Amino acid sequence: MDNWIAAALLSSMGISALVLLSGIQAPYGRYSSSSWGPLMNGKLAWIMQELPSFAVPATMLVAHYPAPPASSAANLALLTAFCTHYFNRTFIFPLRIRGGKPTPVTVFLMAFCFCVTNGWLQGRALTVFQSYDASWTSDPRFIVGLLLFVAGMSINIHADHILTNLRKPGETGYKIPRGGMFEYVSGANFFGECLEWSGFAIACWSFPAVAFALSVWFNIGPRAIQHHRWYKSKFDDYPKQRAALVPFLI
Repeated sequence: MDNWIAAALLSSMGISALVLLSGIQAPYGRYSSSSWGPLMNGKLAWIMQELPSFAVPATMLVAHYPAPPASSAANLALLTAFCTHYFNRTFIFPLRIRGGKPTPVTVFLMAFCFCVTNGWLQGRALTVFQSYDASWTSDPRFIVGLLLFVAGMSINIHADHILTNLRKPGETGYKIPRGGMFEYVSGANFFGECLEWSGFAIACWSFPAVAFALSVWFNIGPRAIQHHRWYKSKFDDYPKQRAALVPFLI
């Protein structure tokens, strides 16, 4: 399958998710439900579904290095950024989850297919098709994009830290997250990830990266709005000034 066709496929998957999630609560996490079929361990589902996003491009890098374009400084930096994010999401984040609700097998399979497609797409683009010369590392798009990526990843990791430490050992139920970007948005972790992949798209300046960034917004946007409405309905003292996803806007 051609790289551009795969990017178009990824975009269509994102649009489909936007349509779906705008009217339906995806049954995982706090909305976990057996209405979509059999359930599986949520932590195991997360590790298995995220793994291809790390393993596929990492394998491609090993297979193609040191041949160009995989060996260029810009390509290596972008691949490293991508794999660093998914190393954290695959091997570190799940191990910090306390408890966790089960995930429908159907949801796991959809996420797994998305991660396989996207891991192949971004890895293929940066090891075969997209070639950056030495001047790209000093291009404002590359610099600004990577800075946004680092800022977004930092926000995402910090928000995850806040969420995983909301409850003390032995406590149950939900609490209002406070601190960091949670002072501005209900979905601070989602905002961080959207910022991250928007920066990645700017740094890559390619259709495959833009397609991925759009799919992230399409998937996470409705989820953040659902969380925002859930918090407001559950807590009478929920901060009224908080937005759902983007500070002061959405």
